[in-house]
Amino acid sequence: MHIKDVGQIFMTGIDGISLTEEEKSWIQENNIGGVILFKHNYEAPAQLAELVNEIQSLRDDYPLFVSVDQEGGRVKRFQTHFTQFPAMLEVAKKDSPKLTFEVHKVMAEELKACGVNLNFSPCSDIWSNPSNKVIGDRAFGKSVEDVEKHISAAIRGLHTGGVLACAKHFPGHGNTTKDSHYDLPYVKKTIEEIESFELLPFIKASKSRVEFVMMAHLVVDAIDSQLPCSLSEKAYQYLRDSLKYNKLIITDDMEMKAITDHFGVEEAATKAINAGADILIYRSFKTAKQAFEGVQQKIKSQEIKFSTLEEKAKRIEQCKKTFLSDYMPVHIPSLSEVFAENQREDLLLKLGLVEKNPLL
Repeated sequence: MHIKDVGQIFMTGIDGISLTEEEKSWIQENNIGGVILFKHNYEAPAQLAELVNEIQSLRDDYPLFVSVDQEGGRVKRFQTHFTQFPAMLEVAKKDSPKLTFEVHKVMAEELKACGVNLNFSPCSDIWSNPSNKVIGDRAFGKSVEDVEKHISAAIRGLHTGGVLACAKHFPGHGNTTKDSHYDLPYVKKTIEEIESFELLPFIKASKSRVEFVMMAHLVVDAIDSQLPCSLSEKAYQYLRDSLKYNKLIITDDMEMKAITDHFGVEEAATKAINAGADILIYRSFKTAKQAFEGVQQKIKSQEIKFSTLEEKAKRIEQCKKTFLSDYMPVHIPSLSEVFAENQREDLLLKLGLVEKNPLL
């Protein structure tokens, strides 16, 4: 591993609908591993494809992960022209894993057409606490059976459509009352209770060959009563050992208040890396840059061991080599075929799953 590979463990947000010169040079010079996109990065499919082509022009050996939270329901970053799926709780009410598969396949085909290769979906949480607003209808259901039934179908659908899936939020965010975007939630269950409930959809996801698991910013007393799972070596070890999971583990956004209210930027990044995170997400370019510079200093002072980073770089490279090595820039004129008006929606309208999309 070279020092330049340190950038592979970072996923950064960007400021607008195209890259600034500063963003371009920083991503390229530091071999940054991925970009996460939000609503403010999107206007239309052609603009999105141009942005992704611009991002990928900065790649080194392998393409960058270009990611998004496109779950359906209230969590969807790309709206106009994209098929507007309802919340997954509504999809699951149809009681058809085949339909769940089709929904995620269509979702992936639209993302892939624009060059997006990683979707932070599906939510593998069980909505077991009615007071939990952060998960709520993002979950496939309120029971193990309901969620398990659809997790595998969702992952297979995304992969069939050509986009990598990510099971989130390990080890389960469905029973909390606090929202980790604003506060640090606590889970007081015993390990036996968690293993017989929250963990089961993640085991299903792992068996379904999901390539990413997202570690949640919540304190699970039974695993580590001191640190949120995203910063806890015990939590990462638990995921590796108990689920025999050997693929990529990514943090939730490191700029959520569950982290920033309790830890400094450099401190949190160092803890997450040393704990076992393969990739760290930052929604903003400014904070990603600050964390990256802090980590470089920690490597120099040997607070982060180079051997720790090598293991992560190998996992990232293996994933990119397997799934992204046939990368081609998006051919923008061909987008009209994928986003032809009503092409996908007629089928989904018949199923009662979507409303007509507004068009620009």
